[in-house]
Amino acid sequence: MNDAMGKGLIVAGLAIAAVGLAITAGLPLGRLPGDFVFRRGPVAFYFPLTTAVLLSVLLTVLLALLRR
Repeated sequence: MNDAMGKGLIVAGLAIAAVGLAITAGLPLGRLPGDFVFRRGPVAFYFPLTTAVLLSVLLTVLLALLRR
């Protein structure tokens, strides 16, 4: 049980590091077409729809590859 949890934490850490490197390299996560920002005066509502779908697909593929 601890071995599986350790591997899961390592994979999660590597995934977070990969996203951080991608953003640092200039990938516009959070500013993709389909990410909505609604502004009314001093209030802003941000809804990153495209970014969420993209990250979901990438994580699904990554986890499917790791389960094999």
